[in-house]
Amino acid sequence: MAGIYIHVPFCKQACHYCDFHFSTSLKKKNKMLLALQKELVLRKAELNDESIETIYFGGGTPSILEPHEIEGLLDTVYAHYKVSDNPEVTLEANPDDLPKNQILRLSQTPINRLSIGIQSFFDIDLTLMNRAHNAKEAFVCLEEAMVFFDNISIDLIYGIPGMDEKRWERNMTRALSHGVPHISAYALTVEPRTALEHFIKEGKVPDVDDGQAQRQFHMLVGCLEAKGYINYEISNFGKPGFFSHNNTAYWKGKHYIGIGPSAHSFDGKRRGWNVRNNSKYIKALEENQVPIEHEVLSVRDRYNEYVMTGLRTIWGVSLQKVRKEFGPTYEQYLGQQAAKYIAEHLLFWDGDVLLTTKKGKFLADGIASDLFMVNLS
Repeated sequence: MAGIYIHVPFCKQACHYCDFHFSTSLKKKNKMLLALQKELVLRKAELNDESIETIYFGGGTPSILEPHEIEGLLDTVYAHYKVSDNPEVTLEANPDDLPKNQILRLSQTPINRLSIGIQSFFDIDLTLMNRAHNAKEAFVCLEEAMVFFDNISIDLIYGIPGMDEKRWERNMTRALSHGVPHISAYALTVEPRTALEHFIKEGKVPDVDDGQAQRQFHMLVGCLEAKGYINYEISNFGKPGFFSHNNTAYWKGKHYIGIGPSAHSFDGKRRGWNVRNNSKYIKALEENQVPIEHEVLSVRDRYNEYVMTGLRTIWGVSLQKVRKEFGPTYEQYLGQQAAKYIAEHLLFWDGDVLLTTKKGKFLADGIASDLFMVNLS
């Protein structure tokens, strides 16, 4: 099983919290589409004829493209790769890009999963984050999307300055009222060199409150699990049968190639990343060159990555896998480092699988970093 991620580096406007690679100018859109198709062709041998199970359009804002432009990229995939009979094909979309006629047109393409960036159902939050849509558009697009798509995910953000527990609870209630089978929810983070960081430094926006974010996370877990959602990864909640195949493959270390400027790839032993510049990316592809750098991962790197991703999921970190793939030194080290967190009821063993407790889940990334091997190569 393998996957293809296609990065569409365009947005209508810049969200204040975002540090992803994108441009608000569409002047180079046609050249970019040609470059994306060219990269797909040039890299077709990398997956060794593995079956493509997931195709994911991320960004940026992929829904800024016309349906026929998306189909052009998909046609290239199908022409040059071995695609499974029923792949998961996801399109990230913003509510303002999803009027009824657009949703209908998208439903007639191979797209079979929408990931809609709602973020909040309240205009006060959307304005603070500089989102391109408003609360009414969020409601309307979800109502229409549910008519044409069975597999829909929505994004929400908690820990927004000024968003108290009551408003967060109302956000969750409104999300659940639409019956979407998958919800991704993320704590608002202050990334370097973003508008949000600037506004906080200038005192125009209150700083993010980590304690508030943690409380709202635990509210989220309790609310969604009570409604039958499974918290299969820290930020992801799905009804049975609706886990994201794309994200699950990433967390389980499956092979994937990333197409487009700033996109990342992984083949099991090497990680690659494309140049983070639209003009340089287009120019390289016009010259039949893939503008990518690679890093060969050491045993230590692969162990650390496995611990990081494993602790975030319901599949945890398998001691048997650590022993088999990394050796007894890593197995012993993991047990020693985990002991104090087990004593603090933040981690626990389920057989030979190390998992976070409910108390420890929100702290998983910090705990994982303390389980990292730092001395061996």
